[in-house]
Amino acid sequence: MNAPLPAWADALRGLIIETLDGLGAVADQIGDERINVVPPLPQANSGYGIVYHCTQVVLFWAGSVISGERIPRDRAAEFTATGTVADLHTALDDVAARLPAWVEVAVTDGVRDRPAAGSRAATATPEYLLGHLVRELAQHLGQLEITRDAIATGP
Repeated sequence: MNAPLPAWADALRGLIIETLDGLGAVADQIGDERINVVPPLPQANSGYGIVYHCTQVVLFWAGSVISGERIPRDRAAEFTATGTVADLHTALDDVAARLPAWVEVAVTDGVRDRPAAGSRAATATPEYLLGHLVRELAQHLGQLEITRDAIATGP
């Protein structure tokens, strides 16, 4: 696309990137020593699991559903994944680098693979799906901040 993105697409892309950056910043605050610690809260996840899940959310909704890339996903495994903060930055940088092309597809082609998401995307607009990403990522950024606080003085 040679023309600039429409304002709505540029705004949503910017919010997604900003939230991905926020996830990376909080992961840095948690550090390698605690990034895999699960706080003592019901149904909690480690910081690593939360951030990794977020990268997979972007890959799925923007890469698979919007862009039709059919990127494999194991949602259950996302929350039990472990690694380092550097691993998370690599994953965050990857989705951030790929996002502009996916947003361009949303603008030019709409939603390429509605069946990838089942009935949720059957009639969803590209604007809704990118907004869904903003909401999900922001929700998980808050969850990550609570996780950081919960494990700051924990075991």
